[in-house]
Parts: sequence; C-alpha cells; structure tokens
Amino acid sequence: MVSYDRLWETMEKRKISQYRLIKEFGLSSGQMSRLKKNTYVSTHTLETLCRILDCRIEDVMEVSFEEEKEENKSL
Repeated sequence: MVSYDRLWETMEKRKISQYRLIKEFGLSSGQMSRLKKNTYVSTHTLETLCRILDCRIEDVMEVSFEEEKEENKSL
C-alpha cells in the first residue's frame, strides 16, 4: 500500500500549503485529491513535488506491504 502521509508532514515543515501548490506551482486539484486518498499519481507528479519541496521521495511517500499481506491472509 502506498501512503502519502509524509507529504503532508513535509509540506507543513516547508510551510507550503495545498493552495500554494495549486496556484503557484500548477498542480491540479485532482492530483491533490488523489494524494489525499492515497491513490495513483504519476512519477512526474512525485518528481515535481520533490523539486518544489526540495526533498527526497521518502519525504513524500512510503510503501508498506504489511497491510497487503494481512488482506491476502483473510482471502
């Protein structure tokens, strides 16, 4: 499972709001919505976020296989 919880923490540290990402940097509200829902966003979007926030990919997202393993066990 992919989680973008780290993105919101990094944005807070850098003092960059969602509004600013949309208005100043050109990210779409749809992209922001997908990030909130932990659904698909392109590698281009992830790279753009890393450039804007001057951070590494680990500061934007994390991948966890534990939840997927638990879901597969219940099948």
